[in-house]
Amino acid sequence: MKKNDLIKLFALLALVAVAYIPTFRWMIDRWSAKDTYYSHGFLVPFISAFIIWQKREELSKLIIKPVNSGWLLFGLGLLIHAISISFRVSFSSGFSLIVTLIGLILIALGKDFLKKLAFPVCFLISMIPLPLALIASLSFKLKIFAAQASAILMNKIGVATIREGSLLRTIHATLMVEDPCSGIRSLVALISLGALAAYFSHLSRPRKTILFVSSIPIAVATNIIRITTLGLVSEIYGEKYAMGIFHDTMGILVFIFAFLGLMLVQKLLE
Repeated sequence: MKKNDLIKLFALLALVAVAYIPTFRWMIDRWSAKDTYYSHGFLVPFISAFIIWQKREELSKLIIKPVNSGWLLFGLGLLIHAISISFRVSFSSGFSLIVTLIGLILIALGKDFLKKLAFPVCFLISMIPLPLALIASLSFKLKIFAAQASAILMNKIGVATIREGSLLRTIHATLMVEDPCSGIRSLVALISLGALAAYFSHLSRPRKTILFVSSIPIAVATNIIRITTLGLVSEIYGEKYAMGIFHDTMGILVFIFAFLGLMLVQKLLE
């Protein structure tokens, strides 16, 4: 890479970094908030950087061919960002960052580089928190669905269970499925993990897509198993035991089971 190309690239990167400071602050606040669904956001930029580092030899062999049409995407991204900041819509500002980065790559490096960098750049989408209103809506629907499925499973097992909204009533216990137990946290994290698993796998593109999409039902299913297990433990050993260390342990195990489920799907597809 020539000196002029480096200067151009770093100058544009510096411009983007400064322009998006308010958006970066918003994302960090959401990542570090109590009961956040995006604690994995801190890792995403480093994962993308690692993937780019892995491609360093391939990238070094490419010829730089700047594409002037990249200025359209670069300008569009910054325009969306400016409007979003003006109206305090941080979510759209976050997504505009991806458009801006794609435009920047075209301007400074060219289409060949964009093809190689497409995944690590697009993977950054997984660090952008969804709007709180959308999170609340998804969380509500997920917890109702999880409560319905768990009630059916418990009745099938032989434990008489009545569902009232997201509340499960058995003969000796009650279990409330709160928003943190809706499964949205594991769903968001597993979708990101599914994208990585699909990218690093040696599957065909259609099978990569199947592997990625499978992360959604796997996350939902493992959360239903978690709630059903908590309901059974509440009925047999008491609510105090179920809501103690066992509850926290199941929160960890559910993600491990989901990860194993994702790996199983990958093996089946291979």
